[in-house]
Amino acid sequence: MTLRRPDLSQPLMLLVAALLVLMIVLPMGWLVVYSFSDKAGNPTLENFVRLFTDPDFLDPLITTLIIAFSTSAACCVVAAPLGWLVARTDMPLARTFRVLVMASLVTPPFVGAIAWEMLAAPNSGLLNQLWRAVTGAPSDEALFDIYTLTGLIFTIACYTFPYVFILVANSLDRMPGELEDASSMLGAGTWTTARRITIPLAMPTLLAGALIAFLQALNTFGSPAILAIPAGFHTLTTKIWSLFEFPPKVELAAASSLPLLVLTIVLLRVQLLVLGRRGYAVLGGKYGAPRLIRLGKWRIPVATAAMLVLSLPLFLPYAALLNTAFSPVSSQLVTPATFTLRNFYFTFTELSSTMPALKNTLILAALSATLGGLLALLISYIVARQAIRGWKVLGFLATAPLAIPGIVLGVGLFLAYTRPPLTLYGTIWILLIAFITIELPAAYQQFRSAFHAVHPELEEAGRMLGATRLRTLWDITGPLLRASVVATWCFVFVGVIRELSAAVILFTSETKVVAVLIFDLKESGDVGAIAVLSLTIVAITTVVIVIASRLSIGRDAVRLRTIAGG
Repeated sequence: MTLRRPDLSQPLMLLVAALLVLMIVLPMGWLVVYSFSDKAGNPTLENFVRLFTDPDFLDPLITTLIIAFSTSAACCVVAAPLGWLVARTDMPLARTFRVLVMASLVTPPFVGAIAWEMLAAPNSGLLNQLWRAVTGAPSDEALFDIYTLTGLIFTIACYTFPYVFILVANSLDRMPGELEDASSMLGAGTWTTARRITIPLAMPTLLAGALIAFLQALNTFGSPAILAIPAGFHTLTTKIWSLFEFPPKVELAAASSLPLLVLTIVLLRVQLLVLGRRGYAVLGGKYGAPRLIRLGKWRIPVATAAMLVLSLPLFLPYAALLNTAFSPVSSQLVTPATFTLRNFYFTFTELSSTMPALKNTLILAALSATLGGLLALLISYIVARQAIRGWKVLGFLATAPLAIPGIVLGVGLFLAYTRPPLTLYGTIWILLIAFITIELPAAYQQFRSAFHAVHPELEEAGRMLGATRLRTLWDITGPLLRASVVATWCFVFVGVIRELSAAVILFTSETKVVAVLIFDLKESGDVGAIAVLSLTIVAITTVVIVIASRLSIGRDAVRLRTIAGG
């Protein structure tokens, strides 16, 4: 008689559910507890009273809302016309423009802020130096000042408008052409048709893009930390970070994080409602592609203007980074006579923290991609196949981190794991938990879409032959999902390399990653090393994204990532 191997599928799936609860519910639970407690642990509302009355906390909150509203409006004003031009007109290089917009998303926003600091700092900025050289203006005058509220809004918008552009352009691509054709046949002109047909149909997507831009600006940490703090003001995220300076004020940090968390949850819910609205319904099967509007003599001027807009997040910042990386003096333009590799030599051989930070970054990225991908695979399988009771709750928890800003998650993990029985602060494991949690929603969404393409009957056939759920997942479903597994691995790997907001709360001297090292080098003024490390991050990210793009990352995962990034 042959003994049947025990089926460990059910215990493993229950373990996955418990792990997910610990990753998300525990830190958020401690966040709520601390926000309503004083230093002695007694219940109080004093933290919130101070948050909404003390100018030291109220001003950053108001500033954050001003930045979020302004960035959202600016992104819509820029992205909506560009999306229409690319999707609905015969503008030259439209396909190239789309590719370059996607390329601009490779740049981490905090790297973009550093680049614009090199370009538009009042004294040393390259653009200001060029302006003074051309006009003969005195050395104390500047055309641009990036260290202002306007400068910060501009910088954040540069790396946020591509998300709105992609949503609008894709929406216009899918819009039925017959509706506009009918309007034209009834005598309406181009602009009348756009005003009465095209714009109303695209409005739900534009509103969803506005909410994404608002959330990006609301929760971002890197750009305000680079530009706002030197300018002498705080946003809510930088204020939360400052509360961890010695002596740490964890109760106030928790209370400051809670409004950010609640507002993000509400806005994400609104976004889902907006996206749930159908701008149009097609009856009768297929519909034709929309006709392109001919720009005539405006084709070249419009294409030039579009490329000038794209130079703001892409061409100018990378030119500044490359100039600084190869120049002995960051504030001077590099020439063949001054070209040097000294900054690279200093960064990778003399700067003692570079190699440990790079090692930590690559280890954390690989572990997060592997373990986080495996966790997302199991969760998506449980939800797609309804494998255990409570699978809907599990699916909710898998997407819940979307509503948790990175810096808020960092605060929650700090509060949860600085005490027994799991004292993880100061170790690489707390960063691993943070990175897996942040990247989980995108990975889960990618695998959930992939599972829908695999019919359950294939697994049922395996189980009828005596295989367990895990065995059928490994032998049957897994090989069919190979491309999605590799693409998701690359996707999470890239997200971890770019992450700053949670890492800046949780790192120690032994667990510093490259993003935090770049942030720290700002204080010492090693601009050349900052440029080299920034280009290193971009180079690694580009290579991995190229690999992932060839494996067709799902659109839903890309959309989720745009919401969660900062």
